[in-house]
Amino acid sequence: MPAPKNTFKAAIREDRFQLGLWVALASPYAAEIVAGSGYDWLLIDGEHGPNDIPLLSSQIQAVARSASHPIVRLPVGETWMIKQILDTGAQTLLIPMVESVEQAQALVRAVRYPPHGVRGVGAALGRASQFSRIGDYLETANEEICLIVQIESRAGLAALDEIAALDGIDGLFIGPSDLAADMGYLGQPGHPAVTAAIKDAFERIRKAGKARGIMTLSLDQARHYRELGADFMAIGTDVTLLVSATAKLREDFLAGGESKAKPVAGY
Repeated sequence: MPAPKNTFKAAIREDRFQLGLWVALASPYAAEIVAGSGYDWLLIDGEHGPNDIPLLSSQIQAVARSASHPIVRLPVGETWMIKQILDTGAQTLLIPMVESVEQAQALVRAVRYPPHGVRGVGAALGRASQFSRIGDYLETANEEICLIVQIESRAGLAALDEIAALDGIDGLFIGPSDLAADMGYLGQPGHPAVTAAIKDAFERIRKAGKARGIMTLSLDQARHYRELGADFMAIGTDVTLLVSATAKLREDFLAGGESKAKPVAGY
Protein backbone atom coordinates (compact mmCIF):
# COMPACT_ATOMS: atom_id res chain seq x y z
CA MET A 1 0.00 0.00 0.00
CA PRO A 2 1.53 3.38 -1.02
CA ALA A 3 1.61 6.67 0.88
CA PRO A 4 -1.72 8.55 0.98
CA LYS A 5 -2.52 10.61 -2.09
CA ASN A 6 -1.76 14.31 -1.69
CA THR A 7 -4.93 15.84 -3.14
CA PHE A 8 -3.61 19.40 -2.95
CA LYS A 9 -0.44 18.56 -4.88
CA ALA A 10 -2.48 16.74 -7.51
CA ALA A 11 -4.82 19.74 -7.85
CA ILE A 12 -2.12 22.36 -8.39
CA ARG A 13 -0.36 20.08 -10.87
CA GLU A 14 -3.62 19.89 -12.82
CA ASP A 15 -4.13 23.70 -12.68
CA ARG A 16 -7.22 23.41 -10.50
CA PHE A 17 -7.56 26.56 -8.40
CA GLN A 18 -7.47 25.87 -4.66
CA LEU A 19 -9.15 28.21 -2.16
CA GLY A 20 -7.87 28.27 1.40
CA LEU A 21 -8.08 29.83 4.84
CA TRP A 22 -5.52 30.47 7.60
CA VAL A 23 -5.90 28.54 10.88
CA ALA A 24 -3.96 30.36 13.62
CA LEU A 25 -5.99 29.90 16.83
CA ALA A 26 -3.75 26.97 17.84
CA SER A 27 -6.78 24.87 18.73
CA PRO A 28 -7.66 21.44 17.30
CA TYR A 29 -11.30 22.11 18.21
CA ALA A 30 -11.32 25.39 16.27
CA ALA A 31 -9.47 23.74 13.37
CA GLU A 32 -12.13 21.03 13.20
CA ILE A 33 -14.89 23.65 13.12
CA VAL A 34 -13.20 25.57 10.29
CA ALA A 35 -12.55 22.33 8.40
CA GLY A 36 -16.28 21.86 7.90
CA SER A 37 -16.56 25.12 5.96
CA GLY A 38 -15.66 23.68 2.55
CA TYR A 39 -12.27 25.25 1.81
CA ASP A 40 -9.93 23.23 -0.40
CA TRP A 41 -7.04 23.73 2.02
CA LEU A 42 -6.33 25.12 5.47
CA LEU A 43 -3.02 26.58 6.53
CA ILE A 44 -2.10 25.56 10.09
CA ASP A 45 0.19 28.38 11.11
CA GLY A 46 3.25 27.52 13.19
CA GLU A 47 5.04 30.77 12.37
CA HIS A 48 2.73 33.37 13.91
CA GLY A 49 0.26 31.08 15.70
CA PRO A 50 1.32 29.90 19.21
CA ASN A 51 1.96 26.32 18.08
CA ASP A 52 4.50 23.59 18.71
CA ILE A 53 4.93 20.19 16.99
CA PRO A 54 2.41 18.25 19.15
CA LEU A 55 -0.21 21.00 18.77
CA LEU A 56 0.34 21.20 15.02
CA SER A 57 0.00 17.42 14.87
CA SER A 58 -3.33 17.55 16.71
CA GLN A 59 -4.67 20.11 14.26
CA ILE A 60 -3.55 18.02 11.27
CA GLN A 61 -5.51 15.16 12.78
CA ALA A 62 -8.59 17.36 13.26
CA VAL A 63 -8.52 18.67 9.68
CA ALA A 64 -7.76 15.25 8.19
CA ARG A 65 -11.31 14.13 8.97
CA SER A 66 -12.64 16.68 6.47
CA ALA A 67 -12.30 17.29 2.74
CA SER A 68 -9.93 20.21 3.39
CA HIS A 69 -6.23 19.53 2.92
CA PRO A 70 -4.02 20.57 5.87
CA ILE A 71 -0.93 22.60 5.00
CA VAL A 72 1.54 23.33 7.79
CA ARG A 73 3.65 26.47 7.96
CA LEU A 74 6.62 25.91 10.22
CA PRO A 75 8.26 28.90 11.93
CA VAL A 76 11.55 28.21 10.12
CA GLY A 77 12.84 25.67 7.64
CA GLU A 78 14.91 23.62 10.09
CA THR A 79 15.54 20.03 8.97
CA TRP A 80 14.70 18.59 12.40
CA MET A 81 11.33 20.38 12.45
CA ILE A 82 10.55 19.21 8.93
CA LYS A 83 11.39 15.62 9.87
CA GLN A 84 9.12 15.69 12.90
CA ILE A 85 6.13 17.31 11.22
CA LEU A 86 6.31 14.99 8.20
CA ASP A 87 6.32 11.98 10.50
CA THR A 88 3.14 13.26 12.17
CA GLY A 89 1.37 13.01 8.80
CA ALA A 90 1.77 16.44 7.19
CA GLN A 91 2.26 16.12 3.43
CA THR A 92 2.30 19.78 2.38
CA LEU A 93 4.62 22.33 3.95
CA LEU A 94 4.91 26.09 3.56
CA ILE A 95 8.31 27.40 4.63
CA PRO A 96 8.58 31.15 5.29
CA MET A 97 11.25 33.66 4.29
CA VAL A 98 13.13 31.70 1.63
CA GLU A 99 15.71 34.02 0.11
CA SER A 100 18.28 31.91 -1.77
CA VAL A 101 18.55 28.90 -4.03
CA GLU A 102 20.86 27.26 -1.48
CA GLN A 103 18.18 27.58 1.19
CA ALA A 104 15.58 26.12 -1.16
CA GLN A 105 17.88 23.22 -2.09
CA ALA A 106 18.32 22.38 1.60
CA LEU A 107 14.55 22.32 2.03
CA VAL A 108 14.11 19.96 -0.91
CA ARG A 109 16.65 17.59 0.65
CA ALA A 110 14.93 17.84 4.03
CA VAL A 111 11.59 16.54 2.72
CA ARG A 112 13.04 13.60 0.76
CA TYR A 113 14.41 10.26 1.87
CA PRO A 114 17.92 9.20 0.80
CA PRO A 115 19.44 8.97 -1.71
CA HIS A 116 17.57 12.07 -2.89
CA GLY A 117 17.53 13.81 0.49
CA VAL A 118 18.30 13.65 4.17
CA ARG A 119 14.92 12.92 5.77
CA GLY A 120 15.44 10.56 8.69
CA VAL A 121 13.92 7.09 8.37
CA GLY A 122 11.57 6.83 11.33
CA ALA A 123 8.06 7.25 9.99
CA ALA A 124 7.09 3.83 11.40
CA LEU A 125 6.73 5.62 14.74
CA GLY A 126 4.29 8.19 13.36
CA ARG A 127 0.96 8.77 11.72
CA ALA A 128 2.57 9.32 8.31
CA SER A 129 2.89 5.57 7.74
CA GLN A 130 -0.22 4.78 9.78
CA PHE A 131 2.22 3.57 12.42
CA SER A 132 4.01 1.23 9.97
CA ARG A 133 0.77 -0.19 8.56
CA ILE A 134 1.57 1.35 5.14
CA GLY A 135 4.08 -1.15 3.89
CA ASP A 136 5.30 0.88 0.91
CA TYR A 137 5.47 4.24 2.67
CA LEU A 138 9.23 4.72 2.39
CA GLU A 139 9.25 3.94 -1.32
CA THR A 140 6.32 6.22 -2.17
CA ALA A 141 6.43 9.08 0.34
CA ASN A 142 8.68 11.45 -1.65
CA GLU A 143 6.21 11.71 -4.52
CA GLU A 144 3.33 12.75 -2.24
CA ILE A 145 5.20 15.46 -0.34
CA CYS A 146 4.42 19.00 -1.53
CA LEU A 147 6.93 21.73 -0.75
CA ILE A 148 5.93 25.37 -1.05
CA VAL A 149 8.43 28.14 -0.34
CA GLN A 150 7.42 31.60 0.75
CA ILE A 151 8.96 34.56 -1.07
CA GLU A 152 8.52 37.70 0.99
CA SER A 153 11.55 39.94 0.54
CA ARG A 154 13.53 41.67 -2.17
CA ALA A 155 16.26 39.06 -1.72
CA GLY A 156 13.69 36.33 -2.33
CA LEU A 157 12.47 38.05 -5.47
CA ALA A 158 16.04 38.36 -6.73
CA ALA A 159 16.56 34.61 -6.31
CA LEU A 160 13.08 33.64 -7.50
CA ASP A 161 14.05 32.31 -10.94
CA GLU A 162 16.72 30.00 -9.54
CA ILE A 163 14.39 28.79 -6.77
CA ALA A 164 11.48 28.18 -9.13
CA ALA A 165 13.70 26.13 -11.44
CA LEU A 166 14.48 23.56 -8.74
CA ASP A 167 13.03 20.07 -8.95
CA GLY A 168 11.18 19.46 -5.70
CA ILE A 169 9.76 22.97 -5.35
CA ASP A 170 6.05 22.57 -6.08
CA GLY A 171 4.89 26.12 -5.51
CA LEU A 172 6.04 29.60 -4.58
CA PHE A 173 3.92 31.63 -2.21
CA ILE A 174 4.25 35.40 -2.19
CA GLY A 175 3.85 37.05 1.23
CA PRO A 176 2.47 40.54 0.51
CA SER A 177 2.75 41.95 4.04
CA ASP A 178 6.40 41.10 4.63
CA LEU A 179 7.27 41.96 1.04
CA ALA A 180 5.63 45.36 1.46
CA ALA A 181 7.58 45.96 4.66
CA ASP A 182 10.88 44.99 3.02
CA MET A 183 10.12 47.30 0.11
CA GLY A 184 9.53 50.23 2.49
CA TYR A 185 5.73 50.08 2.58
CA LEU A 186 5.07 48.64 6.05
CA GLY A 187 1.35 47.96 6.52
CA GLN A 188 0.60 48.65 2.84
CA PRO A 189 0.43 45.25 1.07
CA GLY A 190 -1.88 46.78 -1.53
CA HIS A 191 0.57 49.54 -2.51
CA PRO A 192 0.91 49.78 -6.33
CA ALA A 193 4.64 49.06 -6.18
CA VAL A 194 4.02 45.89 -4.16
CA THR A 195 1.24 44.78 -6.51
CA ALA A 196 3.55 45.34 -9.48
CA ALA A 197 6.23 43.20 -7.83
CA ILE A 198 3.68 40.44 -7.20
CA LYS A 199 2.49 40.56 -10.80
CA ASP A 200 6.06 40.22 -12.05
CA ALA A 201 6.74 37.36 -9.61
CA PHE A 202 3.61 35.52 -10.72
CA GLU A 203 4.68 35.78 -14.36
CA ARG A 204 8.14 34.40 -13.59
CA ILE A 205 6.76 31.55 -11.45
CA ARG A 206 4.35 30.59 -14.22
CA LYS A 207 7.16 30.53 -16.79
CA ALA A 208 8.96 28.05 -14.53
CA GLY A 209 5.88 25.83 -14.51
CA LYS A 210 5.26 26.10 -10.78
CA ALA A 211 2.11 26.99 -8.81
CA ARG A 212 1.57 30.54 -7.57
CA GLY A 213 0.17 31.15 -4.10
CA ILE A 214 -0.78 34.18 -2.05
CA MET A 215 -2.88 35.30 0.92
CA THR A 216 -4.95 38.41 1.60
CA LEU A 217 -7.70 39.59 3.94
CA SER A 218 -9.21 41.82 1.25
CA LEU A 219 -11.71 40.23 -1.14
CA ASP A 220 -11.03 42.96 -3.71
CA GLN A 221 -7.32 42.15 -3.57
CA ALA A 222 -8.12 38.43 -3.68
CA ARG A 223 -10.09 38.84 -6.89
CA HIS A 224 -7.25 40.89 -8.37
CA TYR A 225 -4.65 38.27 -7.39
CA ARG A 226 -6.85 35.63 -8.99
CA GLU A 227 -6.94 37.71 -12.19
CA LEU A 228 -3.14 37.91 -12.02
CA GLY A 229 -3.01 34.12 -12.02
CA ALA A 230 -2.97 32.90 -8.41
CA ASP A 231 -3.28 29.11 -8.43
CA PHE A 232 -3.96 28.77 -4.71
CA MET A 233 -4.98 31.50 -2.33
CA ALA A 234 -6.13 32.07 1.25
CA ILE A 235 -8.78 34.73 1.74
CA GLY A 236 -8.94 35.08 5.51
CA THR A 237 -7.94 33.80 8.93
CA ASP A 238 -9.88 32.20 11.75
CA VAL A 239 -8.58 34.90 14.10
CA THR A 240 -9.77 37.89 12.05
CA LEU A 241 -13.09 36.19 11.30
CA LEU A 242 -13.70 35.61 15.00
CA VAL A 243 -12.81 39.21 15.78
CA SER A 244 -15.08 40.65 13.08
CA ALA A 245 -18.02 38.31 13.75
CA THR A 246 -18.07 38.88 17.51
CA ALA A 247 -17.76 42.65 17.09
CA LYS A 248 -20.49 42.73 14.45
CA LEU A 249 -22.89 40.68 16.58
CA ARG A 250 -22.52 43.13 19.48
CA GLU A 251 -22.86 46.16 17.21
CA ASP A 252 -25.95 44.74 15.49
CA PHE A 253 -27.66 44.10 18.79
CA LEU A 254 -26.87 47.55 20.19
CA ALA A 255 -28.06 49.16 16.95
CA GLY A 256 -31.43 47.48 17.38
CA GLY A 257 -31.55 46.22 13.82
CA GLU A 258 -33.61 43.19 12.82
CA SER A 259 -31.55 40.05 12.44
CA LYS A 260 -31.72 38.27 9.11
CA ALA A 261 -29.86 35.26 10.44
CA LYS A 262 -31.60 31.91 10.43
CA PRO A 263 -32.84 31.10 13.96
CA VAL A 264 -30.93 28.37 15.76
CA ALA A 265 -32.51 26.38 18.58
CA GLY A 266 -30.68 26.49 21.91
CA TYR A 267 -27.01 27.32 21.50
